[in-house]
Amino acid sequence: MPKIIKDLKNKLISEAQRQVEALGYGAVTMRSVAKACGVGVGTVYNYFPSKDALLAGYMLRDWESCLAAIQATSDKSQAPKAVARCIFDQLLAYTRRHEGLFADGAARAAFAGAFGRYHGMLRSQLALPLRKFCQSDFAADFIAEDLITWAMAGADFDTLYAMLQKLF
Repeated sequence: MPKIIKDLKNKLISEAQRQVEALGYGAVTMRSVAKACGVGVGTVYNYFPSKDALLAGYMLRDWESCLAAIQATSDKSQAPKAVARCIFDQLLAYTRRHEGLFADGAARAAFAGAFGRYHGMLRSQLALPLRKFCQSDFAADFIAEDLITWAMAGADFDTLYAMLQKLF
């Protein structure tokens, strides 16, 4: 009789995250995650088709938390600066939480194609709460792209906002 492990998908994601943070991308395998969770490798594959999908699972879980914080700020604020600041801060915090993965050469190579595929979706998600302040969707997309670029560079928000406020 197969054993039932409550909330196994989240346990697998959490273990993969722990291993990446402790050992680096290259050391993590489906087998190492399965062993740490006390399940067979096939069980992990029932939830995730690959190591990269498993690792994307924890990044997605974190990203959804960032989006929720952005949405909450957008819902309560009528000030474009507050919403843009929240987006910037969430991006900055996200990149810092995952800097080990972003700095890992093997991980960058593995995820290079995914970044190109999902970048437009990321920009759209960030532009959505900005649209209520902008004259056009293009302006919101432009601001979102700038926020991504500047957060990834670790730039100063106030310097960026001085330029962006002309677009609101």
